[in-house]
Amino acid sequence: MNLSDSQTGGAAPRRVSAMEAVLAHLRDAIERGEYAIGEKLPSEAELCRGLEVSRPVLREALRALQTMGLTVSRTGKGTFVVADAVQDATFGDYTAGDLMEVRRHVEIPVAGYAALRRTPEDVDRLRNLLERMERETDTTAWVALDTLFHLAVAEAAHNPVFRRVLEEIRDALARQSAFLNELGGRRAQSDREHRAIAEALTDGSEPDAVRAMTHHLDRVETTLTDLVRSARTPGPRTTPAPVHHDNTQAV
Repeated sequence: MNLSDSQTGGAAPRRVSAMEAVLAHLRDAIERGEYAIGEKLPSEAELCRGLEVSRPVLREALRALQTMGLTVSRTGKGTFVVADAVQDATFGDYTAGDLMEVRRHVEIPVAGYAALRRTPEDVDRLRNLLERMERETDTTAWVALDTLFHLAVAEAAHNPVFRRVLEEIRDALARQSAFLNELGGRRAQSDREHRAIAEALTDGSEPDAVRAMTHHLDRVETTLTDLVRSARTPGPRTTPAPVHHDNTQAV
């Protein structure tokens, strides 16, 4: 089995990265029961040798497994399987379901208020963030800008409570953004959705801002659902084939 082909499904529009291929292989093994609940995964050194990937690639995949609730990392002991099926992704202290429920109840009306209350300085800040995001090539830096963009929308509503609420979930937002962009190839689509939000705020259109933020969160939730429910490839376990070192996220 070539791991770089393990997530191909008829309509996949983008190439699978090395990290995604490793994640698909390990997740498949866990869901098939080849690594039982309570069992420790092979060491990082063993997995890197067997899959022929770098340690950073492997660690990203292991973090994604933990986000999906399939494993837990115990300092000094290794990574252990705690579930054999994904129920809901977890970002820091919050599940994806809880996070999305709050985001819908906060960020959608906030976008509407921001369209009515934004100042020229708010608009300039959002435009600057958009330009930086669209130029950024590093995922970690892009995720930080993504979080700042959503905080800037809250600031444009000129109600400090909104900003405080988003600050409370800031870490979870960043984790969710990283997860979506590492596995869902969402960056280019997110940039377009953010631009639509910023344009609605610039125009001062409350209905357009509400629609743009609703669409953005709809797409976030759909991608999350697709990642959590992604179908596994049937068939017996085979010896891992080398993973090609391709971290491209073409969309």
